Amino acid sequence: MVSLGGVARKLFGSANERRIRSYKPRVAAINALEEQIAALSDDELKAKTEEFKKQIAEGKSLDDLLVEAFAVAREASRRVLGLRPFDVQLIGGMILHENAIAEMKTGEGKTLVATLPVYLNALSGKGVHVVTVNDYLARRDSENMGRLYGFLGLTTGVIHHGLDDQQRRAAYECDITYATNNELGFDYLRDNMKMQRAEMVQRGHNYAIVDEVDSILVDEARTPLIISGPLDDRSDLYVAMDKVIPTLDEDDYEIDEKQRSANFSEKGMERLEQLLTESGQMKGASLYDVENVAIVHHLNNALKAHKMFSRDKDYIVRDGEVVIIDEFTGRMMPGRRYSEGQHQALEAKEGVKIQPENQTLASITFQNYFRMYDKLAGMTGTAATEAEEFGNIYGLDVVEVPTNLPIIRLDEDDEVYLTVHEKYLAIVEEIKAAKEKGQPVLVGTTSIEKSELLAAALKRDGIDDFKILNARYHENEAFIVAQAGVPGALTIATNMAGRGTDIQLGGNLEMRIQEELGYLEPGTDIVVNDQGERVEVERKFTPPGPEREAKEQAIREDVARLKEQALAAGGLYVIATERHESRRIDNQLRGRSGRQGDPGRSKFYLSLQDDLMRIFGSDRMESMLQKLGLKEGEAIVHPWINKALERAQKKVEARNFDIRKNLLKYDDVLNDQRKVVFDQRKELMDSDDISDIVEDMRHEVIENAVSRRIPERAYAEQWDVAGLKEDCLHILNLDLPIEEWAAEDGIAEPEILERINAAAEEAEAVRAKQAEQFGPDVMKYVQRQVTMQALDHLWREHIVNLDHLRSVIGFRGYAQRDPLQEYKAEAFELFQALLGNMREVAVSQLSRVQLVRENPPQPEPAVDPAQLQASHVDPDTGEDEVAPAAGAAETASLPDEWRNTGRNDPCPCGSGRKFKHCHGRLA
Repeated sequence: MVSLGGVARKLFGSANERRIRSYKPRVAAINALEEQIAALSDDELKAKTEEFKKQIAEGKSLDDLLVEAFAVAREASRRVLGLRPFDVQLIGGMILHENAIAEMKTGEGKTLVATLPVYLNALSGKGVHVVTVNDYLARRDSENMGRLYGFLGLTTGVIHHGLDDQQRRAAYECDITYATNNELGFDYLRDNMKMQRAEMVQRGHNYAIVDEVDSILVDEARTPLIISGPLDDRSDLYVAMDKVIPTLDEDDYEIDEKQRSANFSEKGMERLEQLLTESGQMKGASLYDVENVAIVHHLNNALKAHKMFSRDKDYIVRDGEVVIIDEFTGRMMPGRRYSEGQHQALEAKEGVKIQPENQTLASITFQNYFRMYDKLAGMTGTAATEAEEFGNIYGLDVVEVPTNLPIIRLDEDDEVYLTVHEKYLAIVEEIKAAKEKGQPVLVGTTSIEKSELLAAALKRDGIDDFKILNARYHENEAFIVAQAGVPGALTIATNMAGRGTDIQLGGNLEMRIQEELGYLEPGTDIVVNDQGERVEVERKFTPPGPEREAKEQAIREDVARLKEQALAAGGLYVIATERHESRRIDNQLRGRSGRQGDPGRSKFYLSLQDDLMRIFGSDRMESMLQKLGLKEGEAIVHPWINKALERAQKKVEARNFDIRKNLLKYDDVLNDQRKVVFDQRKELMDSDDISDIVEDMRHEVIENAVSRRIPERAYAEQWDVAGLKEDCLHILNLDLPIEEWAAEDGIAEPEILERINAAAEEAEAVRAKQAEQFGPDVMKYVQRQVTMQALDHLWREHIVNLDHLRSVIGFRGYAQRDPLQEYKAEAFELFQALLGNMREVAVSQLSRVQLVRENPPQPEPAVDPAQLQASHVDPDTGEDEVAPAAGAAETASLPDEWRNTGRNDPCPCGSGRKFKHCHGRLA
């Protein structure tokens, strides 16, 4: 029976097809202008940019200019880059302009597609950000596409690691800025720690196009960006909590060694409340109260330190320091520390010096960063499987763009074996058969370790002419991938390898010319040698002239000949050694073959011992394979298996999406508060005079103090007169005769409030008068700086409190209460307390300001920039992509004897980290 929806699709096409058809009239209009635009001289073509800007100033929208602007950008691309965008690339550009994701197959020219909406949106003068997955691609694309933008009169900048604030500000001021997602996010966080607007580097979030949008907005978005700094010394609290644990009985806590977790029982919590109340360390009547969140966090760490960590097994104490022991290798890892206060708890347990804990000063998730843009778009070869997530979280539609030429790649059904060993034997035999007929082969694995296993199997069989791709250096990856289409080439790649560079049959002409002939002028480059070392070498160069032209022609002819051979052998053969948890990753690998109408082939080899089959494959799948007759040494190939695996992958994708969605719900709470604080900072920075704000804060603080000490409808003998006097001294720095006022007949709360306000205003007037001798703006500056520092200090404490609250809020579920709703309610209470405390702290500090002529006040920055540490943990490896290990930032150069250290060898500094993640960053 055919459904009504199926009939409608047959008659009218799918929603995607209908959307693609809607772009056809504008494509036709752009093509109609082609001859007219091509007749313009270079100067006339460039002048179009100023003409468009003038039209925008006169009220025209970007949509009004789209057809002509795209026609101009297409012609400029043809003249500067030698590339004329196809019609489907024009469609891709329109999708990106409309706040959507363009899913375009590998080899369809996404980098060129982006230039069309980038040019159009840059005309507004508000800036366009093009986001790439690594620094290499940011630099490469900014250089290549920057020639096009420069020809049209626009400026291009690039942000990469190592730039100072002045260089970053200049890059952001450009019409188009290329940068990685990490650099953009960290610049945003650092900007909101600056004390003056002029120190900020970003100028807003107008429009961003995210390349490899699935990788950045889904895969990397599982972990937040964090900037941390040293925390105030809390040694006493760690020691105090440590002393409590040995006094507990065994039934006061529960240990789960399998999950490596330790929790207090209800009896234990009652005992802790009694002990802490007696020692005066607990506020309120219950440890569950919001003000005791930090104490519960420290207690949990102390319990784990005593019951989950064993000396000389998990760590040793050496030279007065707690040193972690690697559970896999048994080696010491000096310099590595457990996070979130766990290492400090171990130091307290062992009675050694407690090192300062790092405090999160600012953090943001990629989801919340990229949702700040007025317009957001993305492009990738694989996004359809994550369409629901893109729609729900980012409000982005996914539109599949048809290929320029039909895909004729043969995607074969999976082959399933009983064991991994049998699977590898079959893969090796398949590779040998492909190499014999000169077919280029790309083998995809899910990890570097499995790449090395396959490499060992190939070498045992006498095959050693292959390249292994991993994430060592993106520049090397690009050159290896560029030649992976040469006949007989064998390339083994992990999931992350090869992004941003096309596999062209016969080899990549441009990269081969650069590799063999070099540049047109001399210079030096930093390259990576076979040992993984980064070294400076003289640039290979061949000056322009007849000799270079002859050599280029010879290379072109050779690439054309090799391409014919690769085509005759069947095109690129993609072999996958197992299925990934996400269908999207599998599609990325498969999509490397069959670009631009080339022939190709892909096949997945699986075994029942693969992680996906073992963990997520149902028992039904195993019984189904037995019914189909799976025997040792034999493979089963059947469409049912593909469908069963796809169902398993969908389950995993749905589970991972739920995890990310739940994490985002918690972060949204912090994000709403972050916006309020950051907006308040900007308001303070932009205000020349905040004296009115200070006056309002002072009145509110005084009113709160009076209402707290003199409750409404209370008798005079119930007033806390001594407390109010102390508040005035502490907050306002005023010793007022509150007792005498309270003793007067008939005096009431409003009159006392009025007298305190009058005294405070009088004192403020005296301070203002004294400040006049230093200039009219000095007091304004001091008020702004003090208020901002108070806000920053309390905001940092607030982030720590929310981190601690988040770590324990899940226990509310045992009481049949929704942890998320509990978190929202308590986070709101904490935020309200933050705002109240900020007013009180600012008023208190300003009431004590004294200006001295020979030493005008120059408040220090809230945090020393040299002490800041940026980090973003790779969701797959768990390693920090950004922050150096302890000690790595202490030197700007390496000792000569360290320079030959392999990238994956342990760092000679003894940090326990790989060289490339430690001092190798400085090489």
